[in-house]
Amino acid sequence: MSLVVERTLRANGLSFNLAEAGDGPPVLLLHGFPDSWRLWRHQLAALAKAGHRVIAPDLRGFGKTDRPAGVEEYKLRTLIADVVALLDVLHVDRAAVVGHDWGAALAWAVTRFVPDRVTRLVVVSVGHPIAAAAAGLAQRQRSWYMLWFQFPGVAERVLPEDDWAFFRHWAWNDARPGEDPDADRQVADLSRPGALTAGLNWYRANIDPATFVISDPTGSPSCLWPAPRWACGPAATLPSRRRR
Repeated sequence: MSLVVERTLRANGLSFNLAEAGDGPPVLLLHGFPDSWRLWRHQLAALAKAGHRVIAPDLRGFGKTDRPAGVEEYKLRTLIADVVALLDVLHVDRAAVVGHDWGAALAWAVTRFVPDRVTRLVVVSVGHPIAAAAAGLAQRQRSWYMLWFQFPGVAERVLPEDDWAFFRHWAWNDARPGEDPDADRQVADLSRPGALTAGLNWYRANIDPATFVISDPTGSPSCLWPAPRWACGPAATLPSRRRR
């Protein structure tokens, strides 16, 4: 079994924690909310065994990576810049990119705006943004929490109450403390000072309630759901597509 090495490095002005394993064609694994590189612990070993260099960072605000204050620090263009900077520091010109949850949304955006840094794209649990925009009211109802997270201080008060009972009900099918190690790990991570707000800031920076129920995504071809404000505008506003 390939050894998984955990380390920290500086990229885009932050200290990033990441895990690496293996050698060969690079694969970049991007987790979602509320997680860390440990989401990919099984895939790290499997992909390394299959002959890949596997890179799994704790994304901005999560795990052991820095948690900058302020909603503006979590806009998608900044998150894309994080990915580009990590690839640069790791001397990776191009990589296969795999994303789950928010990591999937970020993977879609990286592939759109810096396509020459991506060899292949794999997305888990989040379809193409335009498809999601066209999914109708039923999808919006399933995504109710995205709007609830917009109110500063509300989720921060409700989620931790009664030993994170609502979070365990919503995200982990009512798993009690000690019943699911992954649930316990997420609760421990989110319980650290500032960690919950940092994770919620991904939603607050990138989802616009005013356009949450957009019914004609094709009418705005430069925008991606669920947040036109995080994906609209010229690619020139985003990071360099190639290492200089």
